Amino acid sequence: MLCPGKAPADWRTPAREPGNAPMRVPDFLAKGACEALESLSIQTPIPPAVAGNLKVGDAFELHGKILCARDAALSRLVHLRETGTLGELAAYLQGAVNFHTAVSDAGIGPTSSNKVEIESSIGPLSAAGVRIHLGKGAISPATVGRMSSAGSVFAVTPPATALFMDKIVSRRILAFPEEGMEALFELEVRGLPGIVAAAGGKSIY
Repeated sequence: MLCPGKAPADWRTPAREPGNAPMRVPDFLAKGACEALESLSIQTPIPPAVAGNLKVGDAFELHGKILCARDAALSRLVHLRETGTLGELAAYLQGAVNFHTAVSDAGIGPTSSNKVEIESSIGPLSAAGVRIHLGKGAISPATVGRMSSAGSVFAVTPPATALFMDKIVSRRILAFPEEGMEALFELEVRGLPGIVAAAGGKSIY
């Protein structure tokens, strides 16, 4: 988790101790905030009611299959949606988490979500069913508004490649293999951490 000594139980249940490895407290959490912070365990695909209950500052851990896509793959996904040619990929977007990262043998880690190709995908992909956009950096109020109107949230996660590698159960390429490590990947994860940075029209930034 993003708070020391926090790990998931049920999705609205106080966390249990995960082990001895210390975790970094996010800079935007006030001193002492982690003492009262609950860790939410979220299973994918995410039902609309679960996404709708997430609030700014909620810390969580993801379990199940997530998507990983950044600049190249996201631009292509948006184009497919706009042209009505998503095909079987449409089902993978329903209740999905999209982690803004490339995938390689060296690991995964969040890229800046406010890059034009990435941020411009958040609204359309929220409308297509993506419930959590996971990355880093501030996104604009306009993007927060479009995303929130679709019932989705933006979350941030620490750039901790070693931590993420331990959370990956399996991986495969779903689409755009010619993009290499920036292809659209599907990862199965266990306990991937995040904290909600924008939801319900509100943002920490």
